[in-house]
Amino acid sequence: MLSNKKKDTPAAPNGSINVIGADTVIEGDITSSGDVRIDGTLVGSVKTSSKLVLGISGKIEGNAHAKSADISGKVAGNVEISEILYLKSTSRIVGDIQTNKLVVESGGEFNGKCQMGKTAIPIDAAKQTKDAVGQ
Repeated sequence: MLSNKKKDTPAAPNGSINVIGADTVIEGDITSSGDVRIDGTLVGSVKTSSKLVLGISGKIEGNAHAKSADISGKVAGNVEISEILYLKSTSRIVGDIQTNKLVVESGGEFNGKCQMGKTAIPIDAAKQTKDAVGQ
């Protein structure tokens, strides 16, 4: 039977899903409560309270903050992930990493410091502590 009643479309669990296409360049910071996927280039930082996916053609020239992340592209900046960070075989990170759990596929690279575990100090706080102590 046909009905005029609209069916509710289920929303994404964490709000919106944001996609930056492969031929797109964004200059500025991105803040979202939903998932973020970047296949293009971001010159700035990204902060989401959900999942960050950086595709194989994706580049971030700035810091990345997220609940979880799958990185296949390149990041030139610090990465702070509160739960789990997956570095795929094509990933390249130049910067410090702070995460609860880290999975690195064979071929994945990062050059910088890494702090892991629930008690790891966030990167910004670690820098302030180091500056205060004079190291």
